[in-house]
Amino acid sequence: MSALPTVKGFIGETPKIEFEPGSKPPTDLVVEVLHEGDGAVVQAGQTIEVNYLGETWNGIEFDSSFRRGDTVEFPIGVGMVIKGWDEGLVGKKVGDRVLLSIPPHKGYGVHGMPAAGIRGSDTLVFVVDIVGVQ
Repeated sequence: MSALPTVKGFIGETPKIEFEPGSKPPTDLVVEVLHEGDGAVVQAGQTIEVNYLGETWNGIEFDSSFRRGDTVEFPIGVGMVIKGWDEGLVGKKVGDRVLLSIPPHKGYGVHGMPAAGIRGSDTLVFVVDIVGVQ
């Protein structure tokens, strides 16, 4: 059974991701806008500013800018981040809170990212608040 996790918390707050027991991850990228913003549309080649929480499908947190207390900026849509981010965030708006379910082939691939505890078979789940673009 494939069911997206639910997300609790308001935009700007650290989200809590809850997985349905026994659920299996989708095999392709799934993008769900949890809160729709009214800002500028994110375009490929822009620098995006975000706050995010990242977990593996089994609910193990591997990274969180929320917990570090600072947003992160990077170019989007130009191959500087994993494919799931490039494909899932371009076209969204400033002010959006987005849930991304990213299969391994759109994440870190078969090698994973061992330094972060991510295996090559892990589906990644992110909650991303889009704070700004430039």
